[in-house]
Amino acid sequence: MAVRTEWKIVHSCGHSTTRDLSDRPADKRAGFARWLGERDCTDCWKAARDSDTAAKEEWLAAKRAEEQQAAVAWAEQFDMPPLEGPERALAWGERSRYQLVTTSYTALVAEGSWDEADWSVMEEKIRTVTRAGWWIDQRDAEGTDLPELLDAATTEDRGTENPFR
Repeated sequence: MAVRTEWKIVHSCGHSTTRDLSDRPADKRAGFARWLGERDCTDCWKAARDSDTAAKEEWLAAKRAEEQQAAVAWAEQFDMPPLEGPERALAWGERSRYQLVTTSYTALVAEGSWDEADWSVMEEKIRTVTRAGWWIDQRDAEGTDLPELLDAATTEDRGTENPFR
């Protein structure tokens, strides 16, 4: 006798569906059918996901504003130059720079073997890269990679302002 492939699923939302589970190994079908029953059906899941869009967007806007405020305060505190680039990229670039540099400081100085003198040299290199797009491109980099990334930055990524402030 073969293990059945058609399962009637009664979802947590109250709807029921019949699912063909023949694409799953025979010993995994019952468990998967039970798991499906603990969740809303596809239509209810999509409706809940789509109806919550406004709340997600509101939360995201508040989170971005909070991150932006922290990035601006940090840039002022550490005398970072303003970034250059398209208007829509500036805020994102500021947040990306703030996140990468603070992550780098934590990894290299707070938890690593660098001292404040080493970091001061690095901080001056950080100030030279003013293209917002460069910082956005590096947003997923590891903090320990920042020294190498800064060395790889080209003249297109560096500002034309007086580096001696």
